[in-house]
Amino acid sequence: MEDKVLRKLFLGFIHIHILHHANEHPIFGLWMVEELKEHGYSISAGTLYPILHSMESDGLLTKEEKNVGGKIRKYYRTTDKGIKILHEARAKAYELFKEIKE
Repeated sequence: MEDKVLRKLFLGFIHIHILHHANEHPIFGLWMVEELKEHGYSISAGTLYPILHSMESDGLLTKEEKNVGGKIRKYYRTTDKGIKILHEARAKAYELFKEIKE
């Protein structure tokens, strides 16, 4: 039960991470899995890719396919709508941090 609750909570943080990094530079799935791992999130590609597709469907990310070493790699960037959402999320996260910090 506890694990399920934490997973739901961290999912929002993962979305913010994705928007942040996709705003800095184009990202691809495996890179994002590794980046999230560095921050303590254990997420598989099978979990990440549906999140990326959902964020693309919601208009937060845009996708570009490139041939890399004979394989098609999907790169994601933050859209204008995604940037707006990212700014709002940062403001809310900062406000929450100020409230809950010790």
